[in-house]
Amino acid sequence: MNSRRVFGQPAAPGLAFGRIFDWENIEQYPDTVPDRPAVMPLPAAIEQAIEQLNLVRSHSKDADASAIMEFQIEFLSDPSLFEFLDDENLIAEQPVEVWCAAMDRQITDFSDSGDDYFLHRMSDLCDMRSRVLKILLGEKDKTVKLPADAIVVAEDIAPSRFLSIPWGPHQAIVLRNGSPSSHVAILARARALPMVVAVGPIPLMIGQPAIVNGHDGLVELTPDAERLDQFHRQRESAQAALTNAIELSKLPALTKKAEQVSVQINISDIREIDHLNHEFCDGIGLVRTELMFAHALPSETEQVAVYSHLLHWATGKPVVIRTLDVGGDKPFPGLSMVDEANPFLGTRGLRLSFKNIAVFKVQLRALMRAATHGDMRVMFPMVTHQSELSEVHALVDQCAAELTHESIAFKMPLLGAMIEVPALALAIKSSKYLQFASIGTNDLMQYFMAAARDNSNVSALANAMHPGFERLLKLIVDDANEIKLPVSVCGDLAAREDMLPLLLRVGLRSISVPPAVVPEIKQAIRRWPPP
Repeated sequence: MNSRRVFGQPAAPGLAFGRIFDWENIEQYPDTVPDRPAVMPLPAAIEQAIEQLNLVRSHSKDADASAIMEFQIEFLSDPSLFEFLDDENLIAEQPVEVWCAAMDRQITDFSDSGDDYFLHRMSDLCDMRSRVLKILLGEKDKTVKLPADAIVVAEDIAPSRFLSIPWGPHQAIVLRNGSPSSHVAILARARALPMVVAVGPIPLMIGQPAIVNGHDGLVELTPDAERLDQFHRQRESAQAALTNAIELSKLPALTKKAEQVSVQINISDIREIDHLNHEFCDGIGLVRTELMFAHALPSETEQVAVYSHLLHWATGKPVVIRTLDVGGDKPFPGLSMVDEANPFLGTRGLRLSFKNIAVFKVQLRALMRAATHGDMRVMFPMVTHQSELSEVHALVDQCAAELTHESIAFKMPLLGAMIEVPALALAIKSSKYLQFASIGTNDLMQYFMAAARDNSNVSALANAMHPGFERLLKLIVDDANEIKLPVSVCGDLAAREDMLPLLLRVGLRSISVPPAVVPEIKQAIRRWPPP
């Protein structure tokens, strides 16, 4: 075989064969200040950019895309962008220069932070800089029509630009830079678009044939006939396995020892269940309300309608709804704390809800009212102390008294917590207020390992196979079983076939995963334990 192999990092699984398409010939971010006059005032250009982003968001069918657009909209709406100006008249007099200066300052700050959370969002800043600049100068976005077999090669791709393209089943993306945790990688995974990142400054020829393996982070250039034949057999086998897994997904997930594992789904947008058959899962194990309501928090009546719709879809199966998990890497208009030195260790989740009691009570009342329509369970994020759970119960009792006084029908749902703070994980047996719990492996691991999940310099330390982490999971499960507390996993580990044996080995028999991976996860459960 004469194909040349280039290794990067896997960002979105899948296999594709096509021809190299150079993104830079179409899309380039101007990194200088254009020497041309603006055709409209800067505030109007920003407002038009926000309207465009709102349109993109309205057409998006997944919550990740909506959340990314919300980040950009919130950023562009922030008046502090121009606080560095000594003379605000410059906004009207030199709009192009002011806009470039404002965004370049932000891009430099993000770049110099050394924090991967900010580094991964630099493409958003470049995207916004380019979008508003084009509007200011009266330019229109170039129409991008990709060949059906395009292997798109780029330094990076702006999230909103990604969302504007109707990606096809035989296309793939290869980034010279980028990160598996970047926004565009998240979007690629949601669309089953194979993607490899961080391949470096490799020279590529336009039209050059290539195989992209998003599972292994491998790009094979100019594969020969033998390798292509292998590739086609590999892809056919993968498709056949997926088709079989989808058909079997309607059946219960039983291990080789006939132990049933409950497989529920995580959702972040009510539209995600529109075309799903409730028979293929055991309920909804996590509803991320902070993403579902990312654009604005609905009224109590509107929230009741959303939660009731989920319960009706589940047809008696459990629906676990997490109260607003705002903070950390999830800003929320009007609620998020600003200027916290370490937002992941700051005022987030339940801590933030307690600082916004009026908003919290609206959500609790809506949940209690909707609970009359099915098996509702309410879960609270970022719980640390028993006193917090006691305070939550008192607040729920207060809401119950109000609803009773107002003659509004309601039902007390089961109340539980995310286990993501090690302090709570080690105190399960004394948690008298809990009726169920779900392990959030993402945060639990980063707090336990003291390694930020969004910092590539240390993220490798957050390894679930560390014996200490396995021991922690086993302790949680054993303590929960001792007090007969139902416990599940709703974090990313549950969606990874390679990590599933670890979860089953420590005794977990309930997981919640993205809908797209349910067939494969159920198949993996049926293969456990290994011979």
